[in-house]
Amino acid sequence: QVQLVESGGGLVEPGGSLKLSCAVSGSGFSGYYMAWYRQVDGEERQWVARITTLQTTAYDVSVMGRFTITRDNQKSTLYLRMNNLKPEDTAVYYCNDFAQTFPWGQGTQVTVSS
Repeated sequence: QVQLVESGGGLVEPGGSLKLSCAVSGSGFSGYYMAWYRQVDGEERQWVARITTLQTTAYDVSVMGRFTITRDNQKSTLYLRMNNLKPEDTAVYYCNDFAQTFPWGQGTQVTVSS
């Protein structure tokens, strides 16, 4: 069974940067469209970015130009580079395949505050 383990979150000041990682156990990582999502307490989980098997990317308008999604198929790991962070980026960040097939991991908390 696939397991997702997110890491790399933390507390950062506005304008700062973080790089999140998502380690995916189990086989077949390279064959999946993968995505990052985020959730604020009391709100629904929202899609942030996705990457296809051919490395094509797409982003929510709120993060376009600031976030970059990448993947390393050899390491079965998904990444999210976040630059110029804003307080409204504060959330728990999760990864999953774009169809949200796998059991959700624990997520990683990102807090943007001065």
